[in-house]
Amino acid sequence: MKLTSLLPQLEQLDLRSCLVSHRGELIARHYRNRRTAEEPGKINSCTKSVLASLICIAMDQGILPEPSAKASLFFPQLAAAADRRKQAITIEHLLTMSAGFQWQEFGGLNSFPRMSKTGDWIAFTLEQPMADEPGSRMEYNSGVSQLLAFMLAEASGMSVARFAERYLFEPLEIADYEWEQDPQGIHTGGFGLRMKPEDMLKFGQLYEQEGLWKQARLISPDLLLRSVAPAIEAESPRRGRYGWHWWSDSYGTGSTANSPSSSFDYYYALGFGGQLIVVVPMLEIVAVVTSDKYKRGRSGADVFREHIAPLLAP
Repeated sequence: MKLTSLLPQLEQLDLRSCLVSHRGELIARHYRNRRTAEEPGKINSCTKSVLASLICIAMDQGILPEPSAKASLFFPQLAAAADRRKQAITIEHLLTMSAGFQWQEFGGLNSFPRMSKTGDWIAFTLEQPMADEPGSRMEYNSGVSQLLAFMLAEASGMSVARFAERYLFEPLEIADYEWEQDPQGIHTGGFGLRMKPEDMLKFGQLYEQEGLWKQARLISPDLLLRSVAPAIEAESPRRGRYGWHWWSDSYGTGSTANSPSSSFDYYYALGFGGQLIVVVPMLEIVAVVTSDKYKRGRSGADVFREHIAPLLAP
């Protein structure tokens, strides 16, 4: 891996930060200034992947049922719905955003902005009509993330943030964070978390180490690997595949008879405006990108593929 040319590239991109670690050791660090290193910043939809880790922890503890369990265990209105497709929605359908609700996050129906203007996000999401059979198609939906956050709070008997502190943040020594809440006081499952870049890196390293942190088992490897495995094709125009609130993709051209493989698979948490936590298991690499130049339309995933991945390919 030759990262000597990375930092000059990052300077020109005007990112808030970019951190890369290999086997837990920091090998590249870029901050726009000291403030970006010391203050928690918006991670937007990377919050979804943090929530997914909490769901895994709760399943490990037996607090939440198996992924195949019906969501109606927590939302009786689904069991009573006239549309039988709502009755079939499982926890895993919520995690893979394939519950089947008619939803358009932004543009068109503008489902997300309409939800955020209501006084009850849970009721709004559950009331949406069905467009597909559960499990048949992914439709990006922050409403189902809020359903999962509600389920975690209901099952654990504590707030989502308190559960995170006890079973994830405190072991990772993450103390400085902020987390928004919905009108009912449920911490937002699809966005709203603020973290420092170095704490985002710790979270990624926990996944690269398959749930082990300083000899302590935070997430079982079986459930962690299941959560990041490709489960369903991403909906157009997004690329790659989707797991349990994690994205996955591959980089490179693969191997030929005359050359070794120059490709690798990776999975990542992705937030609006250029927030990224990417894990490359084969290379034992974790990379974090944060940005606040939203209007430029640059995705953190693009920064990774265009500037970091070419320097990592074996």
